[in-house]
Amino acid sequence: MFADLKCGESRCLHRIYRIKGQLCYLSASKVKDKDGKPELQIIVSFNMPHQAQESYKERWQVETAFRGLKSSGFNIEDTHLKDLDRIEKMLTVVMMAFAWAYIVGVFVDNNIKAIRILNNGKKAKSIFKYGLEYIANILLNPLARIEIDVFKFLSCT
Repeated sequence: MFADLKCGESRCLHRIYRIKGQLCYLSASKVKDKDGKPELQIIVSFNMPHQAQESYKERWQVETAFRGLKSSGFNIEDTHLKDLDRIEKMLTVVMMAFAWAYIVGVFVDNNIKAIRILNNGKKAKSIFKYGLEYIANILLNPLARIEIDVFKFLSCT
């Protein structure tokens, strides 16, 4: 069904298939894996195929955000907080910091220095990680050359 797809191509099958007794739609894309080798991504969904691919892209954004909040950024799982009020306050501050890093990352990627693209066509870093590293460099190296005022991104003006 999808064997003839070339890298960067997608296909949606617009009829319903039965897989293990479950009715579903199928769609696929051929992308490069982390080593640059072609890999088939098949999406099995209850949504129409074109909606499934869009939903998967949005879902992947959420996964990236969780990775930033957990293992690839703020390590919120390392907290030993048990009081719900304190956890709520911590998450509020972390989410503000996440948004700040993301906005700075977008700006730096678009206007100062684009994130390097790997052989597999993906960015070497997430937008969030790029912004977080940029902010951290400014905060930890006060003598560093600053190309933008990262604090203006906090003012919403």
